[in-house]
Amino acid sequence: MVFQSYALLPHYNVFDNVAYGLKIRKLPKEEIQERVMNILKLVEMDGMESRMTNQLSGGQQQRVALARALVIEPGVLLFDEPLSNLDAKLRVTMRTEIRKIQQKVGITAIYVTHDQSEAMSISDKIIIMSKGKVEQIGTPREIYYHPSSRFVADFIGEANFLDAKVKSAGGDKAVIDVAGQELEVNNFAKAAPGDSAAL
Repeated sequence: MVFQSYALLPHYNVFDNVAYGLKIRKLPKEEIQERVMNILKLVEMDGMESRMTNQLSGGQQQRVALARALVIEPGVLLFDEPLSNLDAKLRVTMRTEIRKIQQKVGITAIYVTHDQSEAMSISDKIIIMSKGKVEQIGTPREIYYHPSSRFVADFIGEANFLDAKVKSAGGDKAVIDVAGQELEVNNFAKAAPGDSAAL
């Protein structure tokens, strides 16, 4: 797991932070050395293994946290808003790096975020939740272009909502009345004639 606050051990250097999970598993010293150095190279932190965590920038600390999670070769990687403590520019860089590393090592990652652009840019599949309930599951493209509810449309996109009345519906199309104008639209809401709707 990669935490929002990094959760690095402040009295350990970079190497020992990354090696922690391997030492707990009582792996041989040589294997620990090799795996830690390989993973530090992957996250572009090689050469910094003897630095203390308080000597690192936020982005570097996040890389150490990522290395620590990856070095044990987990089946699933969990991210709890890992970039929320970083400034906007660094967030964009780090999300690209996380995606690149995740694809390189081929580990399934579950990534919790409230940042819509972050979710859209790094996800293969997105689950939009509201009050503990799943609102929609789909690819970033499906969710952006075909939101299944007003909540999803409002949360993911920049949208204006216009009240409408459904005049007729058939198949995946509907004719709606918006402020006296009739329009044919895609009927993603599966609305029926006479229903109130939102465009």
